[in-house]
Amino acid sequence: MELRQLTVLGHEIRASVRPGTEPGPPLLLCNGIGASLDLLQPFVDALDPRIGVVRFDVPGVGGSPNPKLPYNFALLTVGVGAMMTQLGYDEYDVLGISWGGGLAQQIAFQQPRRCRRLVLVSTATGSIMVPAPPSVLRKMVTPQRYRDADYAVQVAAELYGGQMRDRPDDVRRLMHAHSRVGSRRGYLLQLLAGAGWSSLPGLPFVRQPTLILAGDDDPIIPLVNARIMERLIPRARLHVYADGHLGLVTSADTLAPLVADFLRPGGEAL
Repeated sequence: MELRQLTVLGHEIRASVRPGTEPGPPLLLCNGIGASLDLLQPFVDALDPRIGVVRFDVPGVGGSPNPKLPYNFALLTVGVGAMMTQLGYDEYDVLGISWGGGLAQQIAFQQPRRCRRLVLVSTATGSIMVPAPPSVLRKMVTPQRYRDADYAVQVAAELYGGQMRDRPDDVRRLMHAHSRVGSRRGYLLQLLAGAGWSSLPGLPFVRQPTLILAGDDDPIIPLVNARIMERLIPRARLHVYADGHLGLVTSADTLAPLVADFLRPGGEAL
């Protein structure tokens, strides 16, 4: 794994590249709101080493300084394309989790010739979706869970569900031991980037084979949202796993092989 500091459209971006041991498009990971690229390390470690992986911190998060101006998903997609070009990749697969799933959908819309396959994890269709309960949404709008480990443990069961219900203290290791915290302004700008955005009208026009992964106990993104996306995306397949919102990390040993199988030639037919 190689950490890089890149200048993309005038902004400094922290990126991580794990080259694959075999030729082929890398997997670009788009993280959830407020989360640095470090959070997905357990998934990367569990993913087939033949597949290359690219991760990055969006402006204002982790090791990427605050952006000079607010941005939206469309503008961020332009930056992602420029970043991947700078890294030498013309074609890539994209995996987005939670907020990053919205960005991943925008990349699929906006870069149909570069985005080969799409993996959507613990995510939905943006502002038009079946929402989480108000008590969960109130805790989502603040970055406190990334800044205060004790608070993160306190709300882990209610926010993330799944394994966090029985082992909420694990959130200290997952979200605080190695992850780098961004600024409050960076968090706010991420919230604003998705404000009013919806993928719902465009989903029937998604060209890419799409794997949708959703937990059966996800308080943040109710499971019905994944079923809606499966029905609307022409070449989509849904896999429901027994875990919560952080299942890509907490169930990495079982989900990483599913993703790897999907990314292999012919994998969309599995």
